[in-house]
Amino acid sequence: MVVLNWHEDFIVHLASLVRPKVYVELGLYHCALFNRIIPFAEQLVGVDISMEAGNYMQQSSKTRFFKGTTQEFAREVESNPFQIDMLFIDADHSKEAVAQDFKDFFPFVAPHGLILLHDTHPGNEQMIQPEWCGTAYLAAEELLKESGSAYELMTIPISPGLTICRKRQVQLSWQEKL
Repeated sequence: MVVLNWHEDFIVHLASLVRPKVYVELGLYHCALFNRIIPFAEQLVGVDISMEAGNYMQQSSKTRFFKGTTQEFAREVESNPFQIDMLFIDADHSKEAVAQDFKDFFPFVAPHGLILLHDTHPGNEQMIQPEWCGTAYLAAEELLKESGSAYELMTIPISPGLTICRKRQVQLSWQEKL
């Protein structure tokens, strides 16, 4: 039996270890993961094109809902910059959208911050449908080729897949220039 939402437990555990100051989630659906991150982050922003998604968000002084596209939110962040410590990309599952979200938000990710890409290891050909994983896995492939020394990527090869990216210039966070 394949558990399709194993990534939620994994990300919650990761957040409990990393304790991000700012957590941003692109694509909320019913906020199942987002709400579980609240105890571990200082500020959380959830982005979704559906107003209904915001209705599932636990209201708190720490949480904020942005109704709109990820590109609209990226423009807001560009106008009012802040650093993101953990970013979960799970909105549009197309290669183009995932790669664009990565590129739009990468400048705002803190050094040694984490970017998590969902749906990057579909278990079979049926899961490549747009309503499932789409072509997100192709974005991970493309980003790996472009990584250079600015970030590192690793995909957990369990369907539907999760790719972990760490933004970094040097291996040890405490050696990173301020």
